[in-house]
Amino acid sequence: MAVLAALGALMVLFFMGTPVAFALFLSTFLYFLVGADQPLVLLIQRLAGGLESVSLLAIPFFIMAGVFMNYSGITTRLLNLAELCTRRFHGGLAQSNVLLSTFMGGLSGSNIADAAMNAKLLVPQMDARGYPTPFSAAITAASSLITSTIPPGIALIIYGYVNNVSIGRLFMAGVVPGIGMALVMMVMVSIMCRRHGYQPPRRERVSRHEWISVTRAGLIALALPVLVIGGIRIGVFTPTEAGAMAVAYALIVGVFVYRELRPATIALATRESLLSAVNVLFIICVASGFARFLTWEQVPQTITTFLSAEVSSAVAFLLLANAILLVLGMFLEGNAILIVLSPLLAPVAAQFGIDPVHFGIIFIFNAAIGTITPPLGTVMFTTCSITGVKLPDFIRAVVPFWLLLIAMLLLVTFIPALSLTLPALVF
Repeated sequence: MAVLAALGALMVLFFMGTPVAFALFLSTFLYFLVGADQPLVLLIQRLAGGLESVSLLAIPFFIMAGVFMNYSGITTRLLNLAELCTRRFHGGLAQSNVLLSTFMGGLSGSNIADAAMNAKLLVPQMDARGYPTPFSAAITAASSLITSTIPPGIALIIYGYVNNVSIGRLFMAGVVPGIGMALVMMVMVSIMCRRHGYQPPRRERVSRHEWISVTRAGLIALALPVLVIGGIRIGVFTPTEAGAMAVAYALIVGVFVYRELRPATIALATRESLLSAVNVLFIICVASGFARFLTWEQVPQTITTFLSAEVSSAVAFLLLANAILLVLGMFLEGNAILIVLSPLLAPVAAQFGIDPVHFGIIFIFNAAIGTITPPLGTVMFTTCSITGVKLPDFIRAVVPFWLLLIAMLLLVTFIPALSLTLPALVF
């Protein structure tokens, strides 16, 4: 009875538009209040216990590194590098949008942060060059999903923490799917821009001096993902320590190399980092309490038993899991899905012999696609609110990208080598 009351309250709160963290907390509190055979003080202990992990320190560190990179002028320099690489393609600025998301995947770690940044930075420029605003918003939202799998994505850290999977292996497993997503999206953007006549390619030659100056400035920023992955691989530091190193690197680059970080700017960036980290960690905290009462009530075990009995093969399970995650992604915030649902599905995947790293990438890919899917996709709402695009116009423009992402999801799902080859080689 208490479980049904809590789950019913959770659904009602979601449809009322209650923020995810508060919806999870109130439904968990109702579980203890209605009739759970557990003392209420256990709720507070469980919420506090949800954050008692050194691995979770990587989240605020990488968030802070990404914010410092934005304030230090890194984003502008990466955009210049992206434009230099795509100026000879049809739709050069649209291609730069995709490429910048790929570059920033190793810096921001959050698809919502990436979408918000590019919506402010690139969409006005695309409007000025004749792109329809719904198209600009759609490509900004769709390309931001690349961030979810490019290390050091926050989703990779959360999934590894919740399911006791190697975060280093998850980092490496996301590289090929992330780069593959970027390549196919750039091909699609090129075809669409050629068909509709958006921004023809520039034919003038680029001077050697411009190539050297722009590339040098961009490569300094792109050294951060190499530092993170390389340090973890050779055992110099753990993923959590890598986050601290990323903050130090961002400060050094911003203060001494680009010289755009001042004391006032550092204070502003620190405040923004704090607010962003608290938002993510609060969701993890309350979702941990919610997941714990589900465990007490044997919900994961019941689902595992049911799926194991009703689903006959790994292929059928993966198709079912994709369908469930895509539907839930329309309504729930991605981090909440990771924390609440992944402990339910990961044991079933293990029973079917699916590699936990491979299933982690599938899970994160699904949760990312849900963020641009109506009616409640978080990246969709973020992009539309910043650009002023109406939801019906955005949905029409994003459909081709959504279909492309679904096709890429199926490839990642049924070709495990895309996720597992690089971790096997590196580790």
